[in-house]
Amino acid sequence: MKRVLAVSAAMLFAFLHLPLVVLAVFSFNSSRLAVWEGFSLRWYAAALRDGQLGEASANSLVIALVATAAATAVGTLCAYGLWKRDSRAIGVSLSLSLVTPEIVMGISLLALFQWVFRFLGVQLGLHTVILAHVSFCLALVVIVVLARLRTMDATLEEAAMDLGASPWQAFRRVTLPSLMPGIVSAALLAFTISFDDYVITSMVAGVDSETLPMVLYAIARRGANPVVNAISTVIVFGLGLLIIVSERLRKA
Repeated sequence: MKRVLAVSAAMLFAFLHLPLVVLAVFSFNSSRLAVWEGFSLRWYAAALRDGQLGEASANSLVIALVATAAATAVGTLCAYGLWKRDSRAIGVSLSLSLVTPEIVMGISLLALFQWVFRFLGVQLGLHTVILAHVSFCLALVVIVVLARLRTMDATLEEAAMDLGASPWQAFRRVTLPSLMPGIVSAALLAFTISFDDYVITSMVAGVDSETLPMVLYAIARRGANPVVNAISTVIVFGLGLLIIVSERLRKA
């Protein structure tokens, strides 16, 4: 039975990760075709020289950083509020936002922006993408931070206030340091999801706010391009490292 489970697990991991390994290997292939002709870094150099990829990467980084900072700050406060006073309705709404299909969320956000901006005279752009990313990162941050809060002893804050600390001082000096691994973990996960998003971003982005996933998808639709392999390998391994760090912090 142990051997069957081990083989099944190995087959599952191979099914999940073998395509990524093949992608990484052929990103170092000197040929444009899926036939190995020799080791080369030409596609990484081509990706660095591509101005459109550079601009899209910068947009993705700005969007992910701003959305992560906003979602982490607001989500941490929301989680703290739910820890102090639990609300079943808010908990259900958070779960609902996680299981809502991205296409549905993207259409709803686009309809909201068009309705609101009609009165404000504002066009779609980086600001709408950031707002959309905050909306779906917020629920993730709340759930991760709340899970960390529920492992903490609530009497520590009460003891601090009994010793003369104000509620803010008790939160800042007692709760926040213990909560920091969970906050950093939530921020890294939010950054990863924001940087990777395509469906919602493609619906609320303006003409001057293309992100890296949008550009890669457009390049891939025009045919096989090894530059996509190179930049995708960098993204997979970079964000994979962030996820590993996030999991280590979450379990700390």
